[in-house]
Amino acid sequence: MVVWTVANQKGGVGKTTTTITLGGLLAEQGFRVLLVDTDPHASLSYYFGIESEELELSVYDLFVQKENKEQILQSLCPTQYSNIDILPATMGLATLDKALGHKSGMGLVLKKALAQLDDEYDYVLMDCPPVLGVLMVNALAASSNIILPTQTEFLALKGLDRMMKTMELMQNEQSSPFSYTIVPTMFDKRTKASLLAYKHLQELYGKHLWAGVIPIDTNFRNASQAQRVPSDFASSSRGIVAYRKLLSHLIQVETGR
Repeated sequence: MVVWTVANQKGGVGKTTTTITLGGLLAEQGFRVLLVDTDPHASLSYYFGIESEELELSVYDLFVQKENKEQILQSLCPTQYSNIDILPATMGLATLDKALGHKSGMGLVLKKALAQLDDEYDYVLMDCPPVLGVLMVNALAASSNIILPTQTEFLALKGLDRMMKTMELMQNEQSSPFSYTIVPTMFDKRTKASLLAYKHLQELYGKHLWAGVIPIDTNFRNASQAQRVPSDFASSSRGIVAYRKLLSHLIQVETGR
């Protein structure tokens, strides 16, 4: 089972869109996919019509009580797609760091929980909150590759810089280092801001920068409104074509380990 985390310490850069789109494309290829929502805003959960306020179990419960495989499976929500399931989030995740206090050994909760699902799924994709805390630490620790969507504009580059420092700290503490892939998103070749931001990414991050870009595409917003994965909504749109290329690259990176 392959585990990828989609993260950035800035909101609005395309994390949830990237998680859902890649998950949909993997499912399209016949893979069994689990999408994990670790963001208290629960955008990924809401995307699929899951009302977090009505849930009895969620990601939160993995941290506050010891769960076995059967209980973890009970936390999962199906979607309209037969091979895509969701481990949903609730607003309670916003208080998780405070609830746990200084409790030790909480950095590998997700990794241990997902290990129990190894024979259930081929790919797990985790959507991270934009803040550093126990949820992001867990997601990074559980992953083999970190996908970093970065909007091609100045403020997003600042968020990426913070994220890089966080990952450096994590790399120093982990015995099994992860790789990472920076993905330029919301690219608009008509604007100087996008072009300059992309050039800046090339200069700073070199080999870790995916060679392509995800362009602005209104089909992502329309797919969200329809509660359908983007590749099911507009399979040949320029945004989906770009994500297909990204997925091919990510699979190549994974198989090349």
